Amino acid sequence: MAPNPLRRKILIIEDEPSIRNVLYVLLARLGCEGDVATDAQQALAMIRRDRFDAVLLDLRSAHLPLEQMVSAITELRPSLVGRVLVITGEVSDPHTLETLAREAVPHVSSNRVNADLCWRLQTLLGFAR
Repeated sequence: MAPNPLRRKILIIEDEPSIRNVLYVLLARLGCEGDVATDAQQALAMIRRDRFDAVLLDLRSAHLPLEQMVSAITELRPSLVGRVLVITGEVSDPHTLETLAREAVPHVSSNRVNADLCWRLQTLLGFAR
C-alpha cells in the first residue's frame, strides 16, 4: 500500500523507548507518520536525506546545545524553520531557558507531553482544531 501523500511526516529525536512509544501514539492520533533518530548525528543525516513536516526534539537526546541543533536542522531544511518542537525535561539551565525564549522555539515539558503535544503540533502544522 502506498503512503498517504497528505499524511504529515514528523522526525522524532528521542533516545528513550518509552517516550518514543508515547510520541508514536500521539502522532498516530493526529494522522501523522513518525520516523526516529536517537541522536543529533543520525537526525541530521535523516534530515539531509528525507523531507519532514516537523521535528520533535528531545533536548537530552540531541547531545548538542539547543541553538546548534536548531540551527543545523534549519540550515539543512529551511522549510523546518518554526517547525521544531522541543521536548524539555526539568530544564533549569538559564542559558537553555533564555534560548527557548529568544528563539521563540515552541516547547513542551516531558511531564506534559500527553496533555500538550497534540495541540502544539496542530498549531505548528496548521491543522484545523
